[in-house]
Amino acid sequence: MAQLSDDCFAFGGALMRIEDAASLIAARLPVLAGTEWVSLVDADGRVAAEDVVAGHDVPPFANSAVDGYAVRHADLDGNGETRLPVLGRLPAGAVPDALAASGGAVRIFTGAALPPGADTVFMQEDVRREGDAVLLPQGLKPGANARAAGEDVARGERIIAAGRRLVPQDLALAAATGHARLPVRTRLRVALFSTGDELAEPGTPLGLGAIHDSNRVMLAALLGRLGVRVDDLGILRDAPEPLARRLADAARDHDLILTSGGVSTGEEDHVRTAVEAVGQLLFWRLAIKPGRPVAMGLVDGTPFVGLPGNPVAVYVTLLFVVRPLLARLGGASVVPPVPQKVRAAFAYRKKSGRREFVRVTLAPGPDGVMEVHKFPREGAGLLTSLTQSDGLAELPDDVIGVAPGDTVAFYPHAILW
Repeated sequence: MAQLSDDCFAFGGALMRIEDAASLIAARLPVLAGTEWVSLVDADGRVAAEDVVAGHDVPPFANSAVDGYAVRHADLDGNGETRLPVLGRLPAGAVPDALAASGGAVRIFTGAALPPGADTVFMQEDVRREGDAVLLPQGLKPGANARAAGEDVARGERIIAAGRRLVPQDLALAAATGHARLPVRTRLRVALFSTGDELAEPGTPLGLGAIHDSNRVMLAALLGRLGVRVDDLGILRDAPEPLARRLADAARDHDLILTSGGVSTGEEDHVRTAVEAVGQLLFWRLAIKPGRPVAMGLVDGTPFVGLPGNPVAVYVTLLFVVRPLLARLGGASVVPPVPQKVRAAFAYRKKSGRREFVRVTLAPGPDGVMEVHKFPREGAGLLTSLTQSDGLAELPDDVIGVAPGDTVAFYPHAILW
């Protein structure tokens, strides 16, 4: 695994805006992911490691966009109906050979290569066939219903930019331009832990004072959607020395170590002590709610991120802190989700200088305009506020309150991941 320098996470100081944090990540952290070639069927969701250019024109030859008759526009009578002999027939996949449209019409089908000289195609429903001739109405413009070679993509044109996370449409375009394999970034390998003596594995009996570990399940699923390989390494108990050994072991063969819980300053929050025993930890205090206590540092040169323990804070910080970090380390372009602008149907007060994300539901208002309603209960530990809401309303740093009727930015859960 690649090793990072000791100062790459030196982001400490006053509360930092999340935009500034993302900029620092992009400026200071190197790409850790390597490059490999994969087939198109295995490339969906992967990150392009290089620019990809078209191997040939698309379409590779001039062709018909409809079923009809190919003609040379210069042969048409501009003052009335034109009668032309039908010189031949061209289905899709046929080679025109010596068949030319000069002085006549060629019966042609969608996708078939235009015969030499042809530049215009009449749709079959617009003409009349009389024996070996076809009667063509006046008024059709030159080039109608004909697709030029390279109309969609020209040979050598960039079709995929390095850093783009590939989607099925990209794969179709790559196939159409002659590619069977693509260079992609190798998947980052993330070591995932939860921390805390109170945690029990899901499905096991609960003792007094214990809770089932839900953060690790949610994080593993969300990380999987971000295209990384997740190694679920279980629960780290609140003992500094064993915790430090487990982190050091994970650093040897992972690109990132991610934990939840134990990053605050309480007597039983041992993550800081453990990380400092085997590396360097610089607390990165973000101006974000929920989720301010996010710890970042290095364990034997491997990036480390410690998320808060509350599940809603975990959800928000993974979206706005860990995702851009993973994108940078994995060689992907950072493309923030684009929120919708909707009307607020709630009143809310907040502190200036801090970005807040409020859980909301979306519904049409009395006038039919879509508006968001605040989840009725507070608390970063309420998992139901994620399952029973439709998304997050973003309240910018300089806003101190929201009133009904104000416009807010809304991130539906469906577009966040």
